[in-house]
Parts: sequence; C-alpha cells; structure tokens
Amino acid sequence: MTDRPEDRDDGTDPDTAIQREDYARSAADIERQRSIFDQGTRTRLLPNAADQARRQAIMRSAKWMLPLLALVLLGSIAAWPAVERAVIMHTGTMAQMSRVRVKSGSMLNPTYRGLDEHGRPYMITADEARQVDPERIDLSNPAADTLTDNGNWLYVTARDGVYMQHTQLLDLTRDVTLYRNDGTLMLSPTADVDMRHNIIVTDSWVHAEGPVGVLDARGGMVDTRGGIMLFRGPGRMILNAAERSN
Repeated sequence: MTDRPEDRDDGTDPDTAIQREDYARSAADIERQRSIFDQGTRTRLLPNAADQARRQAIMRSAKWMLPLLALVLLGSIAAWPAVERAVIMHTGTMAQMSRVRVKSGSMLNPTYRGLDEHGRPYMITADEARQVDPERIDLSNPAADTLTDNGNWLYVTARDGVYMQHTQLLDLTRDVTLYRNDGTLMLSPTADVDMRHNIIVTDSWVHAEGPVGVLDARGGMVDTRGGIMLFRGPGRMILNAAERSN
C-alpha cells in the first residue's frame, strides 16, 4: 500500500511538497476563474419592449424581402436572353463607333443622311470631314448616292467636296465621277449637287458614256427626278450602232 504524501513524516510541508511552474496561479487568477464558473453570477437579461419591437420589425421585413428577392432572381433569369441580345447589339455599335475617330477637329469616316423634297433618302460619306462653321463641312474623297423617281440608283464621287448642311448642297471638285445603274458614266472636273432637288449641274467639260453612245460637251445638267440629261455645246456625240439604226 502506497503511502499518501500527508502520511509521510519526512519533515516536508504537504502544501509545498509538489511545486509545478504551470500550476502556479495567483490569488487574483483563481478568484477570476471561480467567478466565471460560478453559476450564481451568470444572469440572463430579458429583452425590453424596444428590443422586442425592433426584432418584430426585422421579422416583418424579412417576410417581405425574401419573396421579393426570389421574384427578382426569377425575373432576371427570364430577362437574361433580352439582356444578352442588348449586350451583343451594344458590342456591335461600339465596334462601328471604333471606326469613327475624331482627330484635330476632324472626323474620319463620317456619314450624313437626309431626305429630298419627295422623302427619298440619300447618303453622303467621306474619308474625312472637317467642320469649318455651323453650315459648311469640308470633305475628303466624298461620295453621294440617291434614288431617282423611276427607282434608278445614282452614285457621285470626287476627290474633294464641300457640304452645306442646311441647304443640302454638295460642291464637288477634282475628278468628279457620276455613275447610274443603267450603265451611264459621266466625268467632269467639277459639279454641284442639289441633294434636296436631285439636280446635278456642271459648267466644266463633260465626258459621258452609256448605252446610247459617247458624248463630249462644255457643260451639262442631270435631273435625276425625271431621268433627264442636258448638255451645253459645242460638243461631240457618237451614237452606238443600235441607236443609229433607230
């Protein structure tokens, strides 16, 4: 039978016989730990009326917010195809806008659209446009196309041009070329195009080729509304064989 430490009579104090550094605690630490585990000192505070009212308000809000959140999620799932189409369209628009650049007060690759007096659309494009004033726009390599009364298509190009926005007048210079979809081709150094009334006039020499034949003149006028072409002499005209036989 093993002797207990208190039964030993070796002259040592039982309270100090075993001394371990990790067991050494001060009286303040012992008192604090006892107070923590003392069930008598642990009390539960009951909520007051204000706390209860706040909790009830939170619960009522949760009853409405959770179903609303679920509806929003379902709606976003249903609307996602439309959102995806809008994103694709926006991407395409941004890709087009990236080709239109503004540099030093000039716009590259501009497009001007309008309607003539009969409501038919026309379009003017250029490699570069420079806004001189609120009315005048200088164009580099301009091109204009429009429709005639009988449904024909007419296309005019030049090296330089000036577009007057409010009066819808297009002044073309240097290598003016007119093409009509019936095969008519007309060349001239200069030409004035009235986009509103679909009339083209030039006071310079004109060289024209088409199904009828070949013509050279000192000036001309094209009325696209009625498909009329008038030329000012002196001039020279060579008819095709089929036209001479008629």
